[in-house]
Amino acid sequence: MKNIPHHIATLLTTAWVGGLWATGYLAAPVLFFAQPDKQLAGMLAGHMFTWMSYVGMVCGAYLLLHRVTMFDRTPTQKQIVWIIASMLLITLILQCGIQPMMAALKVQALPLDVIQSALADRFKAMHGISQILYLIQSLLGAALVVKSRL
Repeated sequence: MKNIPHHIATLLTTAWVGGLWATGYLAAPVLFFAQPDKQLAGMLAGHMFTWMSYVGMVCGAYLLLHRVTMFDRTPTQKQIVWIIASMLLITLILQCGIQPMMAALKVQALPLDVIQSALADRFKAMHGISQILYLIQSLLGAALVVKSRL
């Protein structure tokens, strides 16, 4: 019974990191490859990233609480806490900061697609920042999986 919180943490790590990798590096690229309407592909990918952010917030909150309440204060445990906190912070920045700004640019560009509007450069810059943060988060997730197994 006492291992249940640890098993939950393992499952949530798997869901969060696996979901990040599957959404960002498999599902979204397949959407843009297979869907001729790039605006529709972008909208669908955006919904997937939003749902993954919610998954990340739930998983990150549990994992952070789980690791902070552990009595083991080894350097590896401290690194794991920092990795989880960093991943959660990136999730919040993407979902509560960058995504709303990108959505606002899309609305301002109407009736045009934002990519075909005067706001295209700003949108591309925000998209580039989000891609970099997502990559960092994905790499932190890989480190979390590896360090959690030590």
